[in-house]
Amino acid sequence: MTPAGGGYAWWYVDALSDDGAFGITLIAFLGSVFSPYYAWKRRAGRGEADPLQHCALNVALYGKARRWAMTERRSGAVRRGADFLAIGPSSLAWDGSALTVLIDEVGAPLPRRVRGSVRLYPSAIETRVLALDSAGRHRWQPIAPCARVEVALDRPGMAWSGPAYFDSNDGDRPLEADFVRWNWGRARVPGGTAVLYDVERRDGPLSLAMRYDDAGGVTDFDPAAAVALPATMWRVPRKISAVAPAVVDTLEDTPFYARSLVAAEVIGQRVTVMHESLAMNRFAATWVQAMLPFRMPRV
Repeated sequence: MTPAGGGYAWWYVDALSDDGAFGITLIAFLGSVFSPYYAWKRRAGRGEADPLQHCALNVALYGKARRWAMTERRSGAVRRGADFLAIGPSSLAWDGSALTVLIDEVGAPLPRRVRGSVRLYPSAIETRVLALDSAGRHRWQPIAPCARVEVALDRPGMAWSGPAYFDSNDGDRPLEADFVRWNWGRARVPGGTAVLYDVERRDGPLSLAMRYDDAGGVTDFDPAAAVALPATMWRVPRKISAVAPAVVDTLEDTPFYARSLVAAEVIGQRVTVMHESLAMNRFAATWVQAMLPFRMPRV
């Protein structure tokens, strides 16, 4: 997949350990939607900004050894094939039955290395691609909503396994062009995974609620009324369409983005939701853009 000029594609994995002690998110970006360098290039208006000049693998570890790495790289550091993507020294490869991510990154602002492997085993593959906007410029594919991972890192040293989720998004324009805010969440429920989308688009709202079965089936369900969660330290608003939600932990707290663990009732089950909230007007603000290079260095 090659994104259009000014566009993007990303592949996303998140997982929690069976004992709840560890977590990980991985996002491989072609045309990083959160890159200040890509945003500055688009704002300069000198022809179409090339997404392949703004690629990164974001790695975030949670639990006893927290880490964050997101080094942006140019097209010369990117290698691609039908079932392979390398960004700098890290790579993702699909062998027909599992996704293997080899990680070799250095964190920021603290330069701590993250190195090792993550292997994801899907229960089933979802082939549907859903439009997130009325014009079809932004698309979402939940590739493996029901999966398991095996994490084996030597920097920092850890090994664990647990339930996981794998999807992809791509778009023809920057997110901030068509979205004001979005809240997304996924939770493991008995026999499957529930996914919630609550998006404020610039042309109107979008709400999605789907249950994906381990065997590969998918059904829509009526979500609960949206409930506001406490705003983050940076005052990013959060909400979730679930019953009796409570924030368990705020994993990422930035001026425009928050990732949280939320305890809530979804489809009649008390579950832990991996949840994210995004404020795109905040992201586009000049003062926010000026802060981002400290967390997102560029090679």
